[in-house]
Amino acid sequence: MNTEALNTTLHPDYKSEIAQLIRSKLTPKLLREKLLDYHENDIAATLEELHREERNKLYRILDIDTLAAVLEYAEDFNSYLEELPVRTRIEILSRIEVSAAVNYLESLEKRERNTVMELIPAEPRREISMLAAFDKDEIGSKMTTNYISVKSGISVPQAMSQLLEQAAENDNVSTIYVVDEDETFVGAIDLKDLIIARSNHELESIVMTSYPYVYATELIDDCIETIRGYSEDSIPVLDAENKLKGVLTAQDLAQLIQDEIGEDYAKLAGLSAEEDLKEPVFKSIGKRLPWLVILFGLGLLVSSVVGMFESVVADLTLIASFQSLILGMAGNVGTQSLAVTIRMLVDENLSAKQKFQLVFKEARVGLCNGFILGILSFLLIGGYLHFIKGELLAVAFSVSLCTGIAMMIAMLLSGISGTAIPLLLKKLKIDPAVASGPFITTINDLVAVVTYYGLAWGLLHWTN
Repeated sequence: MNTEALNTTLHPDYKSEIAQLIRSKLTPKLLREKLLDYHENDIAATLEELHREERNKLYRILDIDTLAAVLEYAEDFNSYLEELPVRTRIEILSRIEVSAAVNYLESLEKRERNTVMELIPAEPRREISMLAAFDKDEIGSKMTTNYISVKSGISVPQAMSQLLEQAAENDNVSTIYVVDEDETFVGAIDLKDLIIARSNHELESIVMTSYPYVYATELIDDCIETIRGYSEDSIPVLDAENKLKGVLTAQDLAQLIQDEIGEDYAKLAGLSAEEDLKEPVFKSIGKRLPWLVILFGLGLLVSSVVGMFESVVADLTLIASFQSLILGMAGNVGTQSLAVTIRMLVDENLSAKQKFQLVFKEARVGLCNGFILGILSFLLIGGYLHFIKGELLAVAFSVSLCTGIAMMIAMLLSGISGTAIPLLLKKLKIDPAVASGPFITTINDLVAVVTYYGLAWGLLHWTN
């Protein structure tokens, strides 16, 4: 069997199969039966392969529950939902996860949003309104009401009965939450423990009372590290009165962490927030321009410092040839130290001693790497200038000595700044990821330029 045939066997092309089915002349009943053999995610992935008429055919063939499940997996959920008649759209919004419904409604104009909300049945409308009331930065905006809860003080058989009653509407059954008569959170029960518990046991005997939880009004950035440390299937979300309002599922937690990583990468690139392909150009400009203005000002400062050493460059033009080498290596070291520091700052409990040890370690790493690369620079650049460019031996190795020493010092200072700056920002209650790669690199450029041309100036005075 060749590689292509093996890949086809291991990874069937479901999108093509589903598209061919939809384009076939099968009767609606038979087509629906065949489509139900595929996972909703595979059907959703096929939507982008279909024309509008073909998608309309699919919408009419699938029952409303299956269609809702398919659209929840779709990447462009809002666009596909807009293709549906208003009545179907309302039915879909009443069945999907509340957070997805909120995201769609927020994309509508206020008048249209109010109209759609009035058409949604009372119970899902209440849940949607509850989630929509939270700010996007609050953890409550990310929770789901798809969970099962039972009352405290009941027997195991009664808890099982309440579970079965709710399981038809809520499919997150691996963890059952226990609340009192006022819906105050008491604890959680693992489904396995409930199943194997004897009928004569009290429910309290299998309730986990030391279970992690978060408050709905907590900022996502503040509690993400807390919930990241737990491997639970879901985390309960409480209101200010400790009443259970929703849960964060494992999928929600994974998405939160992914979003947080994406934001940090954006900040490391000098952006204030993540961008996507569909974001308007002027909005992207607004995110990038403030940092670019700051970096432009720092760049002018670097250029003015270089200008102060015009006489050095005029008398020893070879110096300018290796400026980019020094700046590049300093920037690389600073970015490496920044990445290590931001990863270490995930631990909110770093002591002052540990922070000092981190700075000291990065300084040592920068110094050792700088010493090794400085020696290489001294030998290779000196050899290049003397044997290839024909410079006098004293001139060639004087320039390479200047380059080697400057590289060592610049890498040492870059290691310190790449660690100290994010630590300082953290101390000032500023997100350390704001100490972005471009910002650190520009600071290191300034340090490297002063070091390099200062040494070159000293070299000229020494040789004269």
